[in-house]
Amino acid sequence: MLALLALAPAALAQPPRTIPLPEREGQTLLLQSVDRADYGPLAEQFLTQANLAYCGVASMVMVLNSLAVPAPAAAGYGSYRFWTQQNVFDSASTRAVLVPELVARQGMTLEQLRALLASHGLQARAIHGDRLSQAQFRLLLRSNLSDPSDRLLVNYDRQALGQAGGGHISPLAAYHAATDRVLILDVARYRYPSVWVPLADLWQAIRSTDSSSGRSRGLVLVRRI
Repeated sequence: MLALLALAPAALAQPPRTIPLPEREGQTLLLQSVDRADYGPLAEQFLTQANLAYCGVASMVMVLNSLAVPAPAAAGYGSYRFWTQQNVFDSASTRAVLVPELVARQGMTLEQLRALLASHGLQARAIHGDRLSQAQFRLLLRSNLSDPSDRLLVNYDRQALGQAGGGHISPLAAYHAATDRVLILDVARYRYPSVWVPLADLWQAIRSTDSSSGRSRGLVLVRRI
């Protein structure tokens, strides 16, 4: 009994699996992060997904606006032009990939996310999680998040991060080397805040199988051509 009691404080001292960005510790990690070139542009364009299935759409719109991709007029804003979760489906080439009505019912797969981004003239590359070692995943993150000219979207299983729910898509914004944590700008902010998560947990989360595609989840790397 004494031995068990002695172990209890150590167990309680274990670091949390997720650290919310708004908390002091989350802010400290951001300030200390070297690999955070994407944070500013993405934070400026941060969105809440328009419905329960639009995580990929909101993430895509954040990327388009943060990379200053020429946009159509936005309904209700006169001559101002920027991407929204409505006009992102206006072009025939985008609707040929996936129509918004279908996305609203079932979301999208990793390959569909890649194809939707490519339909807007972006260079988009999908990488399935089961094709990456943890070391390769870390190298890819650090390279991307230190470069302001590209973006990185992640398709992951929430349960691998200790969260409720299933598959989800959001942008990644920063990496903190000392704690080996990654910052997810969660577009479902009515449900969860943006959080720092252990890289090892996120790596496992992108290796889970998406039942819609039968393949593992993963990442989409995006840049302007």
